[in-house]
Amino acid sequence: MVDCTIDELLCVCISRQVVDGEVLAQGINTPLVMAGFILSQMTHAPHVVFASAIGQSIAHEWAPLGVGRIEDIWLGKGLINVGFVAAAVDLLPKYNPKEFFRPAQIDALGNTNNIAFGQDYEHPRMRLPGTGGIPDVTPYSDHTYLYVPRHSKVTFVEKVDFVSGLGYSPQRKRGSGPKYLLSDLGQFDWAHGRMRLIATHPGVTIEQVKKKTGFELEVADDVHETPLPTEEEVRLLREVIDPLGVRKLEMLGGSARKDLLREILEKENAL
Repeated sequence: MVDCTIDELLCVCISRQVVDGEVLAQGINTPLVMAGFILSQMTHAPHVVFASAIGQSIAHEWAPLGVGRIEDIWLGKGLINVGFVAAAVDLLPKYNPKEFFRPAQIDALGNTNNIAFGQDYEHPRMRLPGTGGIPDVTPYSDHTYLYVPRHSKVTFVEKVDFVSGLGYSPQRKRGSGPKYLLSDLGQFDWAHGRMRLIATHPGVTIEQVKKKTGFELEVADDVHETPLPTEEEVRLLREVIDPLGVRKLEMLGGSARKDLLREILEKENAL
């Protein structure tokens, strides 16, 4: 039995979704995804290319995860450097990269919301981080993947308050809705255009997943348990890819997240 944490299991699941030779789009603040992408290159996909939003570049080499100086490191790795507009308009439509988005809300059809909680846009219950390039990518892409570090009915809802990412909607004219979703409870797909549970993580039951989902969840006939990481995958994550533990920030909230962030910055500054 391999000793691993849930964040490491998520990184490994992300890595296993990568196919060698793909272009992998890296978001601004998605360390779980970036750790998984790097892990894929170090294990089974040596020819992937990173489209880095952090470094505004296309890169083949990678940098260990960090917080304070990570932009500068990724800028130095770039084969070419481009601005956001050129990337969104020229490069992304041509290369159709695989990208993992983290939604604040998601419905059964895969529509997502990163704008705000509440029906009133001018006076929301909570303003969310914003859409970034999600509205630019999801209406045409067929390589959209999703992840939710903390599975709850707050995120998985019957109807999203605003649509910032397009799912399996009648309004879609090209591309497709999301192919895959990963949470801290299990793995999901949209085989029939509606979110479906395909695997539960070790120790998680189907009923637990259903209770934390705010809509009726389809369950695959052959639902199985997520395979654990290998010892080598865990070693690479802990010792090579992310020795500072940046990936763990996405699993935490409140004071625990602030404490870990301070700890990471102190270690990074000491390097």
